[in-house]
Amino acid sequence: MSDGAIRGCVVECYGRRVLVAHDAGAPLACKVRGRKLDVVAGDEVLIEKHEGSDDWTVGERLARRNVLCRSDSRGLEESIAANLDQLGVVVAPLPACDPFVVDRYVAGACLAGIAPLLIVNKLDLPGDAGDLSYIEPLRKLGLPVHLVSARSGAGLPELITALTGKRTLLAGQSGVGKSSLLNALAGDAIRAIGRLSERSGEGRHTTVSSAIIRQPWGELADSPGVRDYTPAVVPPQDVQRGFMEIGGLAGGCRFQDCLHLREPQCAVQAAVDSGAIDPRRYESYRRLLNLNRQLDDKRGWRA
Repeated sequence: MSDGAIRGCVVECYGRRVLVAHDAGAPLACKVRGRKLDVVAGDEVLIEKHEGSDDWTVGERLARRNVLCRSDSRGLEESIAANLDQLGVVVAPLPACDPFVVDRYVAGACLAGIAPLLIVNKLDLPGDAGDLSYIEPLRKLGLPVHLVSARSGAGLPELITALTGKRTLLAGQSGVGKSSLLNALAGDAIRAIGRLSERSGEGRHTTVSSAIIRQPWGELADSPGVRDYTPAVVPPQDVQRGFMEIGGLAGGCRFQDCLHLREPQCAVQAAVDSGAIDPRRYESYRRLLNLNRQLDDKRGWRA
């Protein structure tokens, strides 16, 4: 980069075009140089304007603290957002959430070194509106659980306290009220994003692949495409790192490369049999391990 390069943070992505916030003024619409430079919301970058041109260009992405990734149907890795402090998994009694998808969100956060938390929306619904029994095993593992209602505002002050000073990506399956929750937390800022989108030349109806919504108390990251989720492919032995109760017991297994399936003297299987590990969570681990293998085969990944 030239001496005139400016450091900034990507706050919106539109494919190969981004908006970069910086200290010198309003966010700048920039092109991303080259097809190999992977840039998502939350990335710290260097931008510059070449002599004789009015276009700003992202020429370098600075080192990431972390990045949340997902795997597509071909097993290829896609970055969602970078430099996150938390992943807020939004669930609700209705429509019923798939607890195995919830586990995959939590596993993806753990694998990326991002703290997960659960946000149970639609607190205004009757207590028997849906089955939320899958939440208690996660609460027992130490995951923070926040009960809120985007409609009534119940629980939002406590949730904001948990989000204060942090950059949190909100993700959830369709119908759980994630958009309503975002509006309740940062409605004015979201409308400002729409105006910035028009100014960038991308148009009001362009789908934002990811965005950072800045509030006085913290930052919210939003990615409209994250409704279903599968973590990026990892070596089979690493899948257990996404399940803290399984990874924590792995050292007690007879074999160092134990996958906790049918191996003898497996501490994890013994914990499942005794009830120390929730059977549904163990089944979730088995499913993700199998899915990881399938995606591994599709992409031809090798260690």
